[in-house]
Amino acid sequence: MRNRDLKKEIIIKQKAIEIIVKDGLDGFTINKLAKACNISVGTPYVYYKDKDDLIIKLVIEEGNKMEVLINEGFNPDSSLEEGLRVQWTNRYHYAVTNPLLLPFFEQINNSHYSQQFIEMFNEKPGLFISEFKNNLLNFISNTVQRGEVEETPFEVYWSIAFAPLYTLLRFHQQGKSINGLPFVLTDEMVWSTFAKVCKALKK
Repeated sequence: MRNRDLKKEIIIKQKAIEIIVKDGLDGFTINKLAKACNISVGTPYVYYKDKDDLIIKLVIEEGNKMEVLINEGFNPDSSLEEGLRVQWTNRYHYAVTNPLLLPFFEQINNSHYSQQFIEMFNEKPGLFISEFKNNLLNFISNTVQRGEVEETPFEVYWSIAFAPLYTLLRFHQQGKSINGLPFVLTDEMVWSTFAKVCKALKK
């Protein structure tokens, strides 16, 4: 049994994310991963059973890290604007400091792995970003009960509250806007958009 090397394991995970973002899940292989890490093809199997095991564990680990960062300082009892501001700040900071992770999760979300993580999210509390889910649902419920916003299907709420931010972040990561022109996201753009989102949500 070969010994596990923490530094090597970190490199394997980092390179796996890079390859998946660049080449997609269909283009991700253990052979390609080993070559990118400059290690033998057998080395990733010291840490993971196979490619599926690597991807599943990587999503759970990175998802739980994201959950901690997005929940930082977030109080479900906050007012609509205060709570959303914390969420936008955390999500914006997370995306800018981890530029590969949003496109990585997007690849997962558009793959056959998606259903597996949806089931974890809904049916296995504590395994996959359950605190994130509960905090956000409690926050929405509290703002409705206080009369700040109208009761709205979660999908509609999400589309108004967060989709504008993630669209801007996607343009920023791609380096171009929807019309192909160069695009760099600024704080001013983020917070002017945030003000419009709050206005749209408020009763």
